[in-house]
Amino acid sequence: MTSRLVVDTLEMALSRRLKGSSSSSLLAHLDRGSQYASEHYQRRLSEERITCSMSRLGNCWDNAAMESFFASLKKKELVHDEDYATREEARASIFEYIETFYNRVRRHSTLGYVVPVEYERTYNPIHR
Repeated sequence: MTSRLVVDTLEMALSRRLKGSSSSSLLAHLDRGSQYASEHYQRRLSEERITCSMSRLGNCWDNAAMESFFASLKKKELVHDEDYATREEARASIFEYIETFYNRVRRHSTLGYVVPVEYERTYNPIHR
């Protein structure tokens, strides 16, 4: 994975989610991968005034929420022998899982057992 990939992903997320709002209240939870620690990615976070929260060396619990998400995604999408003919088919399937189930139906214990979209509507001033 390269810094270009994670910077492009950050750019996509900012353009789709913020729609002109400030990103200064955002927090990026990251592991210690070289792509996230890269000067390229760190510079983009700084330019957008996004606080970087990077896990401590050897402490997997710092990133527990994201690790839980990826475990759920792998169980749902990847472990069930999904055969994707194209990269686009895989992207569409994963997007659908995240947007229609994970963010809108699945209740999260770390959010007080509400779904992420409802939590965001309630507590994030950008989305009120």
